[in-house]
Amino acid sequence: MNTIQERAAAAAGRTAEERNDESAPADAPEYTPEKLSDPGIPEPGADGPEQVPVHVAWSRVMGTVRGIAKGAWYGRAGERGSYQFRGVDAALNAFGPACRLHGVLVLPVKTDAAYRDVKTSTGKSSRECTVTVTYRIVGPAGDFLEVQSVGESMDSADKGTAKALSTSLRSLLLLGGLVPTDDPEPDSSYVERGEAPVRPAVSYVDEICDPRTSAGRLRQIHHELKTARQLGALVTNETGGEEAIGDLVVRLGKERAAGGAE
Repeated sequence: MNTIQERAAAAAGRTAEERNDESAPADAPEYTPEKLSDPGIPEPGADGPEQVPVHVAWSRVMGTVRGIAKGAWYGRAGERGSYQFRGVDAALNAFGPACRLHGVLVLPVKTDAAYRDVKTSTGKSSRECTVTVTYRIVGPAGDFLEVQSVGESMDSADKGTAKALSTSLRSLLLLGGLVPTDDPEPDSSYVERGEAPVRPAVSYVDEICDPRTSAGRLRQIHHELKTARQLGALVTNETGGEEAIGDLVVRLGKERAAGGAE
């Protein structure tokens, strides 16, 4: 089974060489890029697209893009662990000409990103990136719709954000364009969730004591510690003394709230 990192790399359409190779196992399957062909969508005429409302123009884009095949392979076809996928380039190859034909722009106007350090299945350090992107779909008459799409990736180099943005855009085009995917139904498989490992209380101390940590985040930490029944765990506080971590969070939280660090 491929790791999340490998699946994210494939979704973003990057080879191991392009990923600086330190983030890929030596025996990782090869990525076979998709051979994109002309979708046969004409360019707009000399008079440009018809000046219709954005929802009508986007509906026409959806009518032009009827399906996008899975044309790229991760690994060799038929080998264990290999699979076909529909990359962002395939989505852009179909939606780009359709949007130009009907005078539609798809523009990212806001991006919220979150990061956390994780380990791969082989124990290698990596970084997970999750982005929530707000896109503005502008019609030929200048009116627009705003929608959001989420993307996620994992990378041990510096390409995690770019990968997450690529998967976000692909999801927007496929879901917002109601493109049939021919993928298995979510209910066709069942995975039993295991117990998540409990984060040790001491691992919170640096974040709690950091003056940049807001009172709101401290309240969240208090809730996490309470859920894990660790409020009474003794830790070394910011002055070097021993203190129950629950008391530490409450004390510093009151100080941050009084200082307006919400």
